[in-house]
Parts: sequence; structure tokens; C-alpha cells
Amino acid sequence: MTDNGSASGNQEAPNGAPTGGAPLPPSGQGVPTPDHPGATTTKPDVGKRAIAWIIDAVVAAILSYVPLIGSLLGAAYILTRDGFAFDFMDGRSIGKKLMKLRPVRDDGRKMDLETSIRRNWTLALGMLGTVVVYAPFLGIIALTLLLTLVGAILGLMEIYFVLTSPDGRRYGDRFAGTRVVETES
Repeated sequence: MTDNGSASGNQEAPNGAPTGGAPLPPSGQGVPTPDHPGATTTKPDVGKRAIAWIIDAVVAAILSYVPLIGSLLGAAYILTRDGFAFDFMDGRSIGKKLMKLRPVRDDGRKMDLETSIRRNWTLALGMLGTVVVYAPFLGIIALTLLLTLVGAILGLMEIYFVLTSPDGRRYGDRFAGTRVVETES
């Protein structure tokens, strides 16, 4: 069938494949995601993402003050922050919740701890450098410096990708098959 506008509202792509659903809104308005109708697939506001990251970094810093295990707790928070199954968190970090952002999986499934770890390992790596300070073995300074340096480089790369990619996806998003979207709540 070559009809480009059927009664159901479905349209066909130029190659004849159906695009499904209602016509797309004009460029820049975004498209609601299937599981989160209030969310859109346009590039989220970089300022909101930065503030959400600062909030999450403050949470991690507060956790890092717990004696002996604080650095590990801070790194664990950064690593798992988008996969908490608590109803009030709704699969997102404290910073994202406050800034009305949500990480969503490309396959439409709910965020989980495994996806959060795959998404955030690049950001948690630098914090792990402070964890090894407490480990009693030789080469500790070199390992700490290496983890911190690699973490800083990965962090800068993530910022670069957020700022320059058309959809605002960083490497962690591409690796985990996720993206961050703006929501109404």
C-alpha cells in the first residue's frame, strides 16, 4: 500500500515501511517516549543535567565522609544511582528526580542496577581512586593516581559527548543503551 495517510493516522516512510502512530511533531518539540508519556526524546537541557550531576556529586561527597568505607559508598552511589527500585526514586538519581530528568533504556524496559552500572562506571572510576588509598599494598600511590587520572579523562570525555552529540548522549549512555529525557515530574 502506498497511501501516505491512512485513516488510522499511520504514515509510511519513503521506503514504504510504516512509521506507526501519529505524525511526528515539528523539529525540536520532541516525541513522548512509550513508557513515559510526559518525557520527550529531544536533547535535555544541559544546565539541568549539570545541576543534577552537582546534586548527585554532593550526595556522593556526603557519603564519602563515613569513616573507612565512605569513599566506597560515594562511588557505589554514583555507580548505582539510576537503578534504585524505590518507588519514590522511580529509577533515577536524586539529582535527576529534582531536575525532572529521567534515564530511559532504548529497549523501553525499566532502569535496573545492571543498566545503571553499565551507564555510570565511567563516572565512578575516578572516585574509586580514593578507595585504594585505604588498601594496604605496595604501589598504592601509583594505582590511586592512575585511577584518578583515567577517571578525570573519562569524565571530560563524557562532558564533551553531552555537549556535542545531537541527542545529548554520553559514552555511558551509548554503552548501556540509555538516554536522558526531560519529564513533567
